[in-house]
Amino acid sequence: MYIGPRKRKGRTPILLAFLILAASATWYVSSKGLALADLNLPWRQRPTPTAPGLSSAERTVEADGLFDVGRLAGAVDAYRQAVELDPTNAAAHARLGRVLVLRGRTAEGLAMAQRAVELDSESAENQAILGMALDWNGDYGAALEACLKAVDLEPNNALAYAYLAEAYADRERPDRAEQAVEKALSLDPNSFWAYRNLGYIRDSQGDVEGAANAYIEAIALQPNLVYLYLSLGRHYRASGDPEGAVLQFQKAIEVDRTDPTAYDSLGLVRFDLKEYEEAVAAFKHASEADPEYIPAYGHLGWCLYVQRRYEDAIPQFEKAIALGSKTVEYYYELGLCYVYLDDCDAARPWLERALELDPNAQPALEGLRVCEE
Repeated sequence: MYIGPRKRKGRTPILLAFLILAASATWYVSSKGLALADLNLPWRQRPTPTAPGLSSAERTVEADGLFDVGRLAGAVDAYRQAVELDPTNAAAHARLGRVLVLRGRTAEGLAMAQRAVELDSESAENQAILGMALDWNGDYGAALEACLKAVDLEPNNALAYAYLAEAYADRERPDRAEQAVEKALSLDPNSFWAYRNLGYIRDSQGDVEGAANAYIEAIALQPNLVYLYLSLGRHYRASGDPEGAVLQFQKAIEVDRTDPTAYDSLGLVRFDLKEYEEAVAAFKHASEADPEYIPAYGHLGWCLYVQRRYEDAIPQFEKAIALGSKTVEYYYELGLCYVYLDDCDAARPWLERALELDPNAQPALEGLRVCEE
């Protein structure tokens, strides 16, 4: 669901040029106007101190309220406190998982959603959120299974049908996706989740105008959620409208200046436009907003790499990998940085690890070939 992949003078310039082209080509396989003056922008609000002595259930209610107004960083803190106060609070685990996924911490969010289902597998909400987390993690079959379990448990749960629609779309079953999203909207005509996923379905069908209209409707229903602006911005980016994408990503940043996904998305479209300095600044903002947000380091590494700033790119790739990234591009581009710096001893381990992740990673194979020569 999220973003997909993408010389130095030397003895073999043609081969090295090929390496640059091959390593960055996958970049371009991308993933898939409201007035801000009218919005209740959470970053303009004063922080609300957490009241002492609340129970786990009360902390959960507090976190729900913060989520509703788009203060996701505060919601994460409150849900964490709810979990600490009562480790058996399944709802807090599930909702914390959802917020973490929305803020780009998919693996951690998935773990929380899985724990929620372990605690209460008969909750439709828990199953639905697990389905959403699995889907965003790329496990579409398991996501579909969890969402179907959710609607079996609670046939009138609009949220479950909204997430089911997305899972069907990612399984390339548009007819079932349409049925699910229509069911969600019949149960809750004001479901911004359903409208967002309707836009996602329209995107998968190539309906550019229909997708944009659905995303815009979702934003009108919930103007405080960064994720919705990002969905519309990514739609514009994929549709060849970078200016429209920039506008939506900037709106997302205004809604929540603590959300790394907004800065990261802006950096990607700046990269598309070859506005490399602006892209670097955006990726750095993303890592400052959340020092453990892996894509910010990987994307910054990409941006520096294509500028041949290999010494600067190396620590960015290393940071992304140290945080746990398994993105093959980070490994082989880190290795290629060393190749271009004439340090094949340092390059080989990273190129070999890239091939462990993807035995067909051609840039890694070419890098090893250069080192052998």
